[in-house]
Amino acid sequence: MENKKLASIGVFGGSGFYKFLDNIEEVPVETPYGMPSDNLLIGTIGEHRVAFMPRHGRNHSILPHLINYRANVWAMKSVGVERVFSPCAAGSLQKEVKPGDFVICDQFVDWTDGRKSTFYEGPVVTHPSAADPYCPQLRGLAVETARELGINVHQEGTVVVINGPRFSTKAESKFFTNQGWQVINMSAFPEGYLVKELDMCPLNISLITDYDAGLAGNVAPVSHHEVIKVFNSNLSNLKDLLFKMIEKIPAGKNVCGCTNTKANSRL
Repeated sequence: MENKKLASIGVFGGSGFYKFLDNIEEVPVETPYGMPSDNLLIGTIGEHRVAFMPRHGRNHSILPHLINYRANVWAMKSVGVERVFSPCAAGSLQKEVKPGDFVICDQFVDWTDGRKSTFYEGPVVTHPSAADPYCPQLRGLAVETARELGINVHQEGTVVVINGPRFSTKAESKFFTNQGWQVINMSAFPEGYLVKELDMCPLNISLITDYDAGLAGNVAPVSHHEVIKVFNSNLSNLKDLLFKMIEKIPAGKNVCGCTNTKANSRL
């Protein structure tokens, strides 16, 4: 893989989050997996060069089940990215997780179907561990920074990822709630997991936009319009969190176990 060392931090933008940095360099990337959702938009925060990509495209033209996740993640790796932040709009499955809250997920459940979810298709047999799918160092930094900013943050949570583009039925949503899972979303998998497969550090930041349909009898069915409305009202908090987190990260190589994922996956 060509590694141009153009950036050390990567940020994927989700629904409602299509622009991040000013004074950017736009870098097109071709990948062995096809075209990514958009060009990389590279700028500077503190000591770091940061690559931003809207995962749905800058005009939100790509539905979550049609995103080329492998191309997007490979593009980040190809320009030297070592840590990847993946904020996303998400629904709540538990009453104590309220719209406007942030959840720094520590687990995911894959409820998707048919997505290309690994880079390892042979000939070398590779079995990556997904036991702890998100970087513990980045998660700790995210929680600490959110609290400093006065953001209501949950320091852990499980996100169940559904295929989309439809939202859940009430029966499905109630099932997910009864499992004790906190968050529901359509894009968190395989994005974060693929980040880890390429020895980068993944971080999920779930911005809660609504209560999911099966949580309580008086919860109105979720609509994309309401999701974007709540997300936009909290977008400044998200950007403040990302900027402050990135400024805190010391220059130099990350030293957590995420960088050894590939080495630990083979005999």
